[in-house]
Amino acid sequence: MDGQSPQVLLVDCPDRRGLIHAITGVLMRHAANILTNDEFVDREERRFFMRSEFVVMDRPEGETEARSDALVEELRGLLPGPANVRLARAGHHRIAVLATTEHHCLGELLVRHAHAELGASIEAVVSNHATLGPLTGQFGIPFHHVPHQGLTREAHEAALQQVLAPYELDYLVLAKYMRILSPAFIGRYTDRIINIHHSFLPAFVGANPYRQAFERGVKIIGATAHFVTDALDEGPIIAQSIVPIDHSYRPEEMARAGRDVEKIVLAKALKLVFEDRVFLSGNRTIVFD
Repeated sequence: MDGQSPQVLLVDCPDRRGLIHAITGVLMRHAANILTNDEFVDREERRFFMRSEFVVMDRPEGETEARSDALVEELRGLLPGPANVRLARAGHHRIAVLATTEHHCLGELLVRHAHAELGASIEAVVSNHATLGPLTGQFGIPFHHVPHQGLTREAHEAALQQVLAPYELDYLVLAKYMRILSPAFIGRYTDRIINIHHSFLPAFVGANPYRQAFERGVKIIGATAHFVTDALDEGPIIAQSIVPIDHSYRPEEMARAGRDVEKIVLAKALKLVFEDRVFLSGNRTIVFD
């Protein structure tokens, strides 16, 4: 702990009396000054979640790593098991963005990255089409075209993994990446792939969802950002939002409204994840916004 930039302590463990007192007591013994503190108890699972942002001042150089390890080990020995305890620091995430041909989500992330508003470093953009290469190039970020035509899914994913492996990534972001990933590929990045899709699912599946929605006369357009699991589009939800529409919207106008809400919801979800505000609890999330 370097005593300068804040650190984040993340704890989840079985619930019992006195946990907040015990955890903050350990932080106090390690000379931590708590800046923010959030807690939640999942009553169904009887599990406790806590996020504490803190700083430690006047810590001699060279003690940073040792002190961090000592704090984590003391907490692990104190908390009921099974307990998850880790320290994080916002802004230290490395990501790759996977896209196909739609530019709206990728463009939003590239702009935020360029202005240091994303909370992570985009190491590369990868696509199964070359369409978004020029856009990515304007931001000085490597672009990799990994075509899928003529390849089995296994062969394409092997080529994709070969491109991604050297970057040592923390997360993959699917910014309208229109390919279904295999369980084997997802397993390499368990709880580390984030996707965005329109919230018509499961109501309007398949081709032309906005045409289907138009014909049904829907009155809201929404988007959902979620972690990717083997169950297609059923992973834990991180963030959602909607915008109202009315009978005057044509399918193309509905699609435009959908693109606007998708890019904002994805950016919000990533900010929450990169600031370590999201805990997984089965197929649910605990979000300290």
